[in-house]
Amino acid sequence: MGKAVIAIHGGAGAISRAQMSLQQELRYIEALSAIVETGQKMLEAGESALDVVTEAVRLLEECPLFNAGIGAVFTRDETHELDACVMDGNTLKAGAVAGVSHLRNPVLAARLVMEQSPHVMMIGEGAENFAFARGMERVSPEIFSTPLRYEQLLAARKEGATVLDHSGAPLDENRKWAPWGPWRWI
Repeated sequence: MGKAVIAIHGGAGAISRAQMSLQQELRYIEALSAIVETGQKMLEAGESALDVVTEAVRLLEECPLFNAGIGAVFTRDETHELDACVMDGNTLKAGAVAGVSHLRNPVLAARLVMEQSPHVMMIGEGAENFAFARGMERVSPEIFSTPLRYEQLLAARKEGATVLDHSGAPLDENRKWAPWGPWRWI
């Protein structure tokens, strides 16, 4: 078998190079590179792909540059609702949590769902209580807030339009989208 490698991405949304300084771009590159390096070292030490992926996502959740965990985007109600999922490619077992606000690392809760429950997905308060009962710490939702994400929320409110990305054009209300492409009313 060849050398194992890890590839990651910094989350949903689009970040345009034109919108950031060289210093900001370097911060993103440094953060992503450090996470990849950690994962690569874990792979070289013989740790499982599942452990490596879980740790890489946990590190992304800890980095305020990305919109997972600390630095997550706000809901329109100025709250945070976080989701995460994991899957073991060997066993095809999966675990997910959605709509959680008091778990610092949702990916760890998703792993608990996969490994310690008969379920694939848990949401909201039920998911949080499941994780708390298994030793995960309750955190204040404010931990996820960053000034940049709050500024983005205020800018979206000021525009009064829904956009696909923080810097994108407003959505055409006459054009609806389904998961498979444009939705056409018949």
